[in-house]
Order: sequence, then C-alpha cells, then structure tokens
Amino acid sequence: MGKYFYRFILLLFFTNSFAQSKPFKISGTLISDEDKIPLESATIYLQQVNDSTLITYTISDKDGEFILENKTPYKKANLYVSYIGYQTYFKTISLDTETLDLGNILLKTSTSTLEEIIITSVAPITIKRDTLEFNVNSFKTKKDANVEDLLKELPGVEISEEGTITVNGKEVNKILVNGKPFFGRDPTITTRNLTKDIVEKIQVLDTKTKDQAFTGEEVDGENKTINLVIKKENNKGVFGRVAAGAGTDNHYEYAGMFNYFDNDRRISFLAGGNDINSPGFSFGEIRKMFGGGNNIRFNGNGSFNIDGRSFGGGQGITESQNYGTNYADKFGEKFDVAANYFYSGSNSENKSTSNRENILADSRYFTTANSNSFNDSNNHSANFEFDIKVDSTLLINIEPSFRYSKSNTVFSEDETSSDELNALINQSTLASNVETFGKNFNNDIDITKRFGSNGAFVRFSIENEINVRESDDYLNSETNIFGDNPEDIIRDQYTDGENKVNRFNSRVTYRIPLIRKEFFLELQYDYDRNKQEDRKNTFDKDQITNEYSVFNTELSTDFQYINQRSTPSFEFEYRKKDWSASFETSYVFRTLENNDILRPEFSLKRDFEAIELRSRFRYRFSPKSSFRFGYSLNNNPPQLSNLQSFRNVSNPLNTVVGNPNLEPENSHRVYMRFNAFDFQKGSGFYGYVSANFDNNTVVRKTIIDENLVRETTFANVNGAYQLNGYLSVNKKVKIDSLRTVSFDVGMGPNIRRSVNFNNGVQYTSTNTSISPRLGLRVVWKDVFEFNPRYSLSFTKNTFDIENIENQEFISHSLNLNSATFLPKGFEWRNDIQFNYNPNIAPGFQKSAWFWNSTLAYSVLKNNGNITLKVYDLLNQNTNARRVATSNYIEDSQSTVLEQYFMLSFSWKFNSLGKAGETENDGERFHRH
Repeated sequence: MGKYFYRFILLLFFTNSFAQSKPFKISGTLISDEDKIPLESATIYLQQVNDSTLITYTISDKDGEFILENKTPYKKANLYVSYIGYQTYFKTISLDTETLDLGNILLKTSTSTLEEIIITSVAPITIKRDTLEFNVNSFKTKKDANVEDLLKELPGVEISEEGTITVNGKEVNKILVNGKPFFGRDPTITTRNLTKDIVEKIQVLDTKTKDQAFTGEEVDGENKTINLVIKKENNKGVFGRVAAGAGTDNHYEYAGMFNYFDNDRRISFLAGGNDINSPGFSFGEIRKMFGGGNNIRFNGNGSFNIDGRSFGGGQGITESQNYGTNYADKFGEKFDVAANYFYSGSNSENKSTSNRENILADSRYFTTANSNSFNDSNNHSANFEFDIKVDSTLLINIEPSFRYSKSNTVFSEDETSSDELNALINQSTLASNVETFGKNFNNDIDITKRFGSNGAFVRFSIENEINVRESDDYLNSETNIFGDNPEDIIRDQYTDGENKVNRFNSRVTYRIPLIRKEFFLELQYDYDRNKQEDRKNTFDKDQITNEYSVFNTELSTDFQYINQRSTPSFEFEYRKKDWSASFETSYVFRTLENNDILRPEFSLKRDFEAIELRSRFRYRFSPKSSFRFGYSLNNNPPQLSNLQSFRNVSNPLNTVVGNPNLEPENSHRVYMRFNAFDFQKGSGFYGYVSANFDNNTVVRKTIIDENLVRETTFANVNGAYQLNGYLSVNKKVKIDSLRTVSFDVGMGPNIRRSVNFNNGVQYTSTNTSISPRLGLRVVWKDVFEFNPRYSLSFTKNTFDIENIENQEFISHSLNLNSATFLPKGFEWRNDIQFNYNPNIAPGFQKSAWFWNSTLAYSVLKNNGNITLKVYDLLNQNTNARRVATSNYIEDSQSTVLEQYFMLSFSWKFNSLGKAGETENDGERFHRH
C-alpha cells in the first residue's frame, strides 16, 4: 500500500499545475555612483507586491553583474538592491516580458539628504567579508517551526538526521545565541528547542576563539559558527518544553527544559531520561527520537556528547538520566560570565559474540568469543567562562572546569582458538568487576593586548590540568594452553590502581604588522610539560587466609612519565581582499622520561628534536566560490608505553614488550579544497583531496608460537601513505513557491598503503575503497517531504605477502525518509533503512529492513503534540558487522534495542516578546 501512496503523491507533485507561473530572467550591472566601480557581493532580491513574500534573490559577481531567474504568476514585483554603505535601491518592475535587462544600476552612498526617502527593506542575504547573514523573515516555514526547520530552508545549509549541520560543505561546530553559548555546546539542544519566531537574523562565520575574534586573526575556515540574533522584543521572558512518553515492554522517556531570558541574562534548566538508547533531551521529537538505526546497529551505544561529557553510553541497551543548568550574564560593558552544570547517569547491558579468522603468512587460525557486560556510570561536571574586557585593547579570558565521575563495570568473556583442522589450541575465561573514580580540574587563562589599529597584539596563555583516576579491580581468569607443552594459568587477583596527570602549558604570542593590515610576522614560544604517575598494586588471593594479600610484582607497576616540550616558532601571513597565505615553521625540543620504581633497570630518558612546518593558501574567486591549499609536516614521538622495555604479562595470551630504540614519526600532509555554491541556481559543488605520507610509523610486531600465544613489540617502518578524496554536486530546482526538488551526488575514493608485520614478517597492504552515494529530496510545503538516499561501499585489499589472499567487500545501504502533513494538524514521518552486506559469515544476518514510524497530532493551538511512534516496525533490527584488516577478518553481533511502541505528549510554552507572533519585515519607508 505504501508504494501506491507515494506514487500518488509524486503524481500530484509533478502534474502540470504550474502553467499559471511564467518564467522570467532579469539582469543588470551594479555600479558605484561616486567612483563608477562595479560592486561585488551586493544582494539583489525580488518580492511580491502585495505581501512582500520573497520570490528569488542572487549575489552580484566581481564585475557587479547579476541575473535573477525564476517563475511567478504575478505580473509585477518589487526589486531591491542592498549593499553595505550604500542606499537600498528600489524599483517596481513589470514581468510581462520573459527577459528584462536593467542595464547599469547606480547605487548612491548612504550619506543622503534629510528630505530624501530611503527604502530600508531587509535583504534576505547580506555578505560582510567572511560573514554570511540571513534575514529570517525572508524564508517561509511552517508556523511552529524551530531553528532546525529554518536552517533547512537556507541556501547551502544541510542537516543530517543526527543533527550535524554543514554550510556549503563545511561543518558547523558551534552555535551561539546573541554571541554566547546557549546551553553547553550541543548544537541540537539549540536548534531543536528554540523556535523560529524569536530569531531575527542568522549569521554564519568562521569558527574562532574569543581572543582570535578580538584580534581579528584569520583562521583556516574549515569549521563554521552559527550565531542566532534574537529580536530585541523577544529577549525577555520565559520559554521551554516538557515531554513524557510510555511504551510497550515498560519503555519510557521524559524531558523538560525551562529558559529565562532577560536581555543579557539567561538562565536555563534541563532534565531528561529514557531507556531507549536515545539522547535524554529528545523531547519526544518526531525526527530524532530513536538513537538512530545506524548508531544502534554499528556503534551499539546510542550515546552522545556535550563538551566531551558522555550522556548515556556503553554498548547494548542503555538507560540514562541527565540534568543540567546553564547561566549567562553580562555586568556592565566589561564583564561577561557563563556557567553550566551537568549530571549524566547511565546503565547499560550488552551481550556480544564474534568469529575471527586470523591470517598468518603460512596458516590461519580461528577465534570465537562471547562476552557479557554491565556498566553503571555517574558523571558530574561544572564549567565556567569569564570574559573581562578591561578596555578596548585588553581582553582576559578565564575558563575553569571541574569533573567527577564514578563507574562500575562487570564483565565476563570466554574465548577459544583453534587451527585450520578445528583442533582446539587454547581457551580462556575471564570475569572482572572494576570500580573507577575520576576527578579532573582544568583551567585556561588567555590575556590578549592589542596595539594600535594595524593588527599588532601580544597574547599570554596558560593551561593547567590535574586529573586523578582511582580504580578497584577484581579479576578471576583461567587460561588453558594445549599442545605438546600444556599450561594452565589461573588468576584470582585484586588490583588497586591510581593514575595521576599534571599538565602545564604556557604560550606567548606576539604579532607584528610589517605592512599595515596586510603582512604580519607572528612570533611564538610554547612550553608544555605533562607528568603522569601510573601505579597498579596487584595482590593474589592467599589460599589460607582467603584474603588478597600476596603482592604480585610481575603484574604490578609504578611508573612516572614526563613528556616535556619547548617549541619556538614564527609565522608570516599575507592578506588581500580575495586571497591570503601563511607560512609557519617550528622547532621542537622534546624530552621523554620514564622512571620505573619497581624495576629501575627499565627506566629511560630520550631527547628528540624536530622541525615542523605549516602553510596554507586561500583564494576567493567570488562570493560563491573559493579554493584552499595547505601543507604540514608534523613530528610525533613514540608513546612511552611503546618505549618501555619491561614485559607486560597482564594478558596470558599476549606478552607486550616495548622498544626503547623507537624513532619519532614524521607525517607530511597536503590538501586541496574547492567549494562553490550558486545562490541563484541553487547548485553547489564541493571537491576535496588530501595526501598523507608517513615515515618511521610505529607499528606492532607480533610473533605467534605453535600454541597461538603472542609476543608483541613495536618497530618503525617506512612507506605508508593515504590518499583521500571527496566530490559532491547538488542542485535545487524550485518548481514554484511551494515545491522544490533537490539532487545530490557524492563520491569518496580512498587509497591507503600500510606497512605491518605478520608473525614477524614485514609486508605491505593496499586498501582501496570507493563510496558513491545518491540523494533526492522532494518538498511540497505543508503537504509532504520525501528523501531517498542510496550508498554503495566497495573495498579491495591487496597484499605483497604469500599465502594471504586479496580481499573484496561490498555493502549497500538505502534510506527512505518521508513526512506527510495532511490532514492539517497531523504529521506522519517514516524512516526506512535497508542494509545488505553479502560478505557476512554464515550464522550472521546479512540484510535487514529497519523501519521507524511516527504519527503526531498538534493540539493546544500548536503548542502541544501527541505522538505515537513505532521503533523497528518490521522487527528486523540487527547490528551484524564485518571488520576486515590485513591480519584478520571478524564478524560480530551484539545486543540491540528491539521493537516497541510508545505514546508521548509534549508541550511548549513561550512568553518572549509577542509570544510567537511574527511581524512582516517587508519594505519600510522612512522620511528624513
């Protein structure tokens, strides 16, 4: 029945019902009236005469030229031209003819006479150097839309089902409200719980730290920040949401959020909980209420993070509770403060099974493992931000944070290994109970002083981190090794562990303008000292007293690590209007020191020196397209754990011995990126390619004996590299003011060459993969949305070692997302996903349909929602997966959340400004 429904909807969509709309093409050239130069990046837009609804818009190119193309049933329209520093140009034009050339349009500067009438219509898009600004009222959405609904209507903005936002192909990693974080740093809390009607403008800009924004430094632009500008009249009052739901198998969810805005003062409270692997702040939402089919199937945890804090977690089925509060305020013009506190608690259960085929140069062996785990965790965190603007040239940022965590994990596993003839070689069982306590303090202080107006500044930064982790670990294990020399290893032990980290970092940066506001020299000195203490006291059980009192030296450790680094550097940076370039070089002096208190003979101290390089080039062809190129040389020292030469026998089947003669790794990286988006045509192109070449890569070197007992050390190898690329093309076709069709095609090729060891024999492997994808989005406003997506993943592994066969893998994924908004007040959404992996081993599920469906009805004047949702409608959810490496092929499967039905109710309240009433920001006339 479903396929006939969609056929009917698509038939309606594509019927020739737009004969009323006539195409038009308007062109012209924008010239400055004062100096007769072309004006680039001006906004040209067309509005309906009767209600100022936006018809279309575009941006002028570097020659000042523009073209407006679209369809409309209206015979007349209002044309506006908006450009910073100039008067807004206005003209009512006739659309009787299909083509209209307006010729040269002269824009006057904004220094107008008192008697002149000035049109101050708000442009839908304004470009201010590196800032893109959208006028909210120019983009129509449903009446009760939230910020996420609004963002989806903006050109160049894409939002994934998980809430990840990209603007012209670049990920948004920060969302602010009036320049400040709204609630921690989770963007979905902001985008899904602030309503469109309180927002006036949306600004998109390069992500910068506060001190970088203060000094006007240029960043690489790889990440974007969205700033929501709240209407002044909507910046005082309260708003929020509450929701609760109950379902089959005793499943539940609840969430609540309260916000108080009083201009610069903002206070928020938030709470949530559920047992359905879903973020605790989902509010029973229609789009994001499940943990996501992908997350459950492949990651199996349904968890998410806010500022590095895990909410929910652990594999399998997770029950979580989350509470938090947020405070932001401004005292006078010089002092800003922000603070938040979060509590997150979760417990999770998981059962997993895996089959692994281990590949050796001359043979194979097979391992089967079954495990059970239960985890219970509690986390508290408090974060503060203090910004002190002493004067217009001096800024002090202080950001302390505190964290406390407690967790308990009960884990059991049994594992068997057999040879190619299915003869049992060894087996093991393990049961552990670990309780962990963690305390953390971190503080960042930045003091920035600007000099003059040409970009000179000095910055002094200090960061200090103190982290303490304590654990109580009870272990009971038995390992049986068969063969000619059988051995049984039985352990019944208690380990008292403590790990301490004390890290101190200081940095001094001084920037000198060599050419005013164009050419800069930046000098920097960075000092970093990281001291770690790692102590584990292991006691065997005394069989007479039945107490854990026999100290086990072999399984105990007492280390003191010190990683100390001094790095002087200098950087040249050159900026022009359309391009910029920089070159930086650093010289690293590093000392690694390990003191082994229990085994002094294994103490070591190594000194390393290395040069590091970084350079980047950016060119902006127009407001619609840009190109970036970058190169870096990085030097990474070996991990101290890889350098330690003592024998770690904590795993009876794998003894690990460090190599004190390891050398640092050198990594060369080159990347190029091209990005283009045409606002007028709704089309975009994004291309990216990068190459990494590594020398002295540290890899594991394992020798396996006839009993499949391993001894592992580490070695440097050369010749590894990786080539990555990604290409995407998208096009949005606007059929009329209500209906649009969007297409997107993408492909991500990847080639990775690795150098490793297989049972002591060095070899190289080449992994080649390609992942094409196709997507379509059909939108009929207030009627329906349909979004099918298909992706194919093909992987091929080749080896230059005998007896290891080349491998090929292929998998398919199909997503069908739909939403229907009829009859009025109803919203029916479906998320259907099909996955097929023909390479899964026998006994594991190769394919599955995963269907989530929701039906919501708006009540209480659209402030309330009653929602019925079904998770895994076909009851086929699976997380079977295959992992293939050069050393093994593993198929695994673990606990998943099974089908349930849930009925939920949510209600939102809002007393900000006019409480949801919107005004018409059409043209306004002011007489001076």
